[in-house]
Amino acid sequence: MTTSPLSTPSFAKVNLSLRILGKRPDNYHEIQTVLQAVSLHDTLNFAKTSSGSIAFTCDDATIPLDANNLVVKAAEALRERFQVPSSCEIHLAKRIPVQAGLGGGSSNAAMTLLALTRLWQLPATSHDLLAIATTLGADVPFFIEGGCAFATGTGTELTPLPDLPQQHLLIITPAVNVSTATAYQALKAPALTTSESVSILAISRTQANFSDSKQWVLCDHLENDFERVIFDMEPEIRRVKEALIQAGARCALLAGSGSSVFGIFDNDEQLRSAAQTLKQGSGWRVFSCVTLSRDEYLRALNSANPGR
Repeated sequence: MTTSPLSTPSFAKVNLSLRILGKRPDNYHEIQTVLQAVSLHDTLNFAKTSSGSIAFTCDDATIPLDANNLVVKAAEALRERFQVPSSCEIHLAKRIPVQAGLGGGSSNAAMTLLALTRLWQLPATSHDLLAIATTLGADVPFFIEGGCAFATGTGTELTPLPDLPQQHLLIITPAVNVSTATAYQALKAPALTTSESVSILAISRTQANFSDSKQWVLCDHLENDFERVIFDMEPEIRRVKEALIQAGARCALLAGSGSSVFGIFDNDEQLRSAAQTLKQGSGWRVFSCVTLSRDEYLRALNSANPGR
């Protein structure tokens, strides 16, 4: 526990597989997805104050600073859960692109829960934090522990998977945005309102074999149902995937529901060469990174530095 200021990374994720099974009776979508943490990250700085309020700032002018931001929502939810008057200043140094399918906002929220638990010296358990995270958004629970995980339901029911061998990734975000809501609307997934469909989902979860994480770095197993609608909505995103393959990626996939696409390269040398080529005159944001094991992820969070 600490009351000193904290600085912590807030990592991004990619979806190695994303299947949309249909719309549930509660109007949310039933999904099956494999989530993988990657080294691309924002940085969050926290300082305890006596003001009685949550003061949030960011170096990206497009980020909302009010209660609509997941960072503020997470801080307020933590205060409410433990009925404490604690306050703080939070500053976000933004690097993960917004509305790009990389989970930046969800990661920021999860890091806020973890960091403020330390800063405010709260007796929160992992169960407490996961319960709060589930109320904040579908990807937030994943970022409490990171690594590689299989997610079902609306994305909040997590099963940890064995770590992948480290993979070299090039993530490209073109200058187009696709909101998650727009992506789901375009998908027009069939409704899951009958007892039969619920039973089918239960069977599919039981029968799915996700014990071997290595299958997700083989091209035949990478899949994202959003590609079939988002590529038509924004042809530039399709061009990004094609460019990654042409630049030597073993395989490439839409990163989530947003605009980013990631390519997997056999080694760092190939990745650096591709990054140099794809940065030239494209107007795309290009990020080189690697996959993070669960231990690497947790070590990075547990070694959050004091001071801003």
